[in-house]
Amino acid sequence: MRHHDLIVIGAGSGNAVVDGSFAGLDVAVVEEKWFGGTCLNAGCIPSKMLAFAAHVASTVREAGTYDVDAELRAVRWRELRDRVFGRLDAAREEGRRGREADDGITVYGGRARFTGPRRLVVELPDGPVEVAADQIVIAAGGRPLVPPPVADSGLPYETSDTVMRVDAPPRHLAVLGGGYIAAELAEVFSEAGSAVTIVEKEERLLGPQDETVAELFTDLARDRYDLRLGREVTGVGGRPGALRLTLDDGSTVEADMLLVAAGRVPNSDRLDLDAAGVKTRDDGRIVVDAYQRTTAEGVFALGDICTPVPLKHVANREAKVVAHNLLHPDDLVSADHDGVPAAVFTRPQIASVGATEQDCRDRGLEYLVGTAQYADVAYGWAMEDTTGFCKVLAEPGTGRLLGAHLMGPQAPTLIQPLVLATTLGIDAATLADTPYWIHPALTEVVENALLDLGL
Repeated sequence: MRHHDLIVIGAGSGNAVVDGSFAGLDVAVVEEKWFGGTCLNAGCIPSKMLAFAAHVASTVREAGTYDVDAELRAVRWRELRDRVFGRLDAAREEGRRGREADDGITVYGGRARFTGPRRLVVELPDGPVEVAADQIVIAAGGRPLVPPPVADSGLPYETSDTVMRVDAPPRHLAVLGGGYIAAELAEVFSEAGSAVTIVEKEERLLGPQDETVAELFTDLARDRYDLRLGREVTGVGGRPGALRLTLDDGSTVEADMLLVAAGRVPNSDRLDLDAAGVKTRDDGRIVVDAYQRTTAEGVFALGDICTPVPLKHVANREAKVVAHNLLHPDDLVSADHDGVPAAVFTRPQIASVGATEQDCRDRGLEYLVGTAQYADVAYGWAMEDTTGFCKVLAEPGTGRLLGAHLMGPQAPTLIQPLVLATTLGIDAATLADTPYWIHPALTEVVENALLDLGL
């Protein structure tokens, strides 16, 4: 059995743990599927590259709004797909080759599972290999959740892992799920020419978003898609290319492709964690403390397999924390999950940080609401935007920001001053009145929302 100083399971954000600080140590990286993880290969990066092309297509199609004559002839899907994944696949392989060329790092290309405390067996193409280490980092990520009616049907379906690589957009795409993955990919394929039906068990799309955002986004989506809200799929029939989804109210949806975007689950069930003494929560997430330590001595975890906030920028922060704590056991640092911003790259774009209005009510908090419309600022006039808005929530008296929510063009960028204020404890009045806000930049919508708090 080969012994390493450190083994990292998962080469997504886990790969970021090992930098020059680990020079001189015997390190192993175990990756079953994708160097670069979900984000690079089937998640945030390819979906945003495709979404940007979709937004370009919609801008051309709607150019008449700005008194510009233009015609959208086609989205060249195969060329678009090949451009996106040609770049990302090359980056993935470059990352793998870089690790394999490092004399201090051993790459195991297979699935790992624990056989005892800090002991693993890795299933390689030419047979299993047993390895052990002084310290282990579990960063094995997650995978799409596929509900039984689909998984047991025996009929083909796509997930976010596969759908972005299909050869052609379907004539009619059925999407199971109403979260951010479903919303982004529905838009990509709609702009590529697919008719889209979304089946979602909740009454609104993007349910975890602030209620104002979710309600307005759902209303806008009704004009673009066939929405089946408050419904669940009870059966899948038909044949490949001609699927029939039966819903719980007896209605049906006919489609030639089904995208399952009903959530994700951590890969903890594939690692035989009991053998290592690593405990998990009811939802499958690995239990970690503030320092990313699991319940097993010498074993850390990071990213989607353990975090309460399964986002790439969170996993990257946790990777920095784990790297520090591996090398400095007497000077531990923690990952702060308060005030984590998030974005949805649909049209319109959405961004949020902190509490929603429904969170404030549920927690019995007193709060003020400030809002501003894109249509009320000069750059919003230039954009002819009639639906975008900024909403901020603040504590009465102190002006401490509790949450902020934007929906409209550039929302993921516009929210950053509010993220900084939330993180650094800058109150709403100070943020509104102290810095200059460029006129007529779109950031004025943020300024105006802060001023609307009346502080």
